[in-house]
Amino acid sequence: MLRLGRNRVDVSIRALLMIDSLDMTEADRALIVNHCRESAESRILVTHGTDTMVETARALAGALPSGAGKTIVLTGAMVPYAFGSSDGLFNLGSALSFVQVLTPGVYLAMNGRCFQWDRVRKNRETGVFEAV
Repeated sequence: MLRLGRNRVDVSIRALLMIDSLDMTEADRALIVNHCRESAESRILVTHGTDTMVETARALAGALPSGAGKTIVLTGAMVPYAFGSSDGLFNLGSALSFVQVLTPGVYLAMNGRCFQWDRVRKNRETGVFEAV
């Protein structure tokens, strides 16, 4: 996806989980938290299923207050990338931009918008994330 989007930002990629976010456990969230905590990078982008993205953001914020000096942005796709007309590429590009300029903390980037982790929800009826 980064290649398709013609990304020119140096990135380091780590694959942690390849599961539906509805199947995520607290142990899976702890794995993400630990990797973010131990990462040498101060700017971290996490791709995540949208159904439980807010729960993972909550776990990150709880374990890493104010990001613990790190800027962590979660993003995903309302329409899976494999379906062709996905919003995933757009969301990934937006999140990559946001993670470079935001102050330390935990955020969600969806639909061209960036939200603080505790001020957003997924609206299943409209198919977008919205501020609360």
